[in-house]
Amino acid sequence: MKYLLLKHYRGGPEPAADHPTMDQWTPQEVDAHIQYMKDFAARLEETGEFVDSQALAPEGTFVRYDGAGQPPVTDGPFAETKDLIAGWMVIDVESWERAVELAGELSAAPGNGGEPIHEWLEVRPFLTEPPTVTE
Repeated sequence: MKYLLLKHYRGGPEPAADHPTMDQWTPQEVDAHIQYMKDFAARLEETGEFVDSQALAPEGTFVRYDGAGQPPVTDGPFAETKDLIAGWMVIDVESWERAVELAGELSAAPGNGGEPIHEWLEVRPFLTEPPTVTE
């Protein structure tokens, strides 16, 4: 079963601790945080549970089809994702319990002062089959 682990810039339930945001960390703290995530992904690659991960820049835009010509582009309003989603990791694990266990480990990534940041991660299962409508 595949799950999406969403990392947030902010959001989710009340934080477990009041930590400075990443833009207030030292370069060494940022490097340690990123290394933790790389090491975490490498360990999951060894067990076959890692699928993919990406960090996202805060920039973005909405685009839609609007008939012939150039599609319209706007800088919002966004559904909070531009300011919210920092990146993601896709895992392929045997159970919901394992997905939750791994999300908890990823939440312990170090931040300011090398302390775990206790960030909330959103865990979402992939849809395995299209929904069936019956009448």
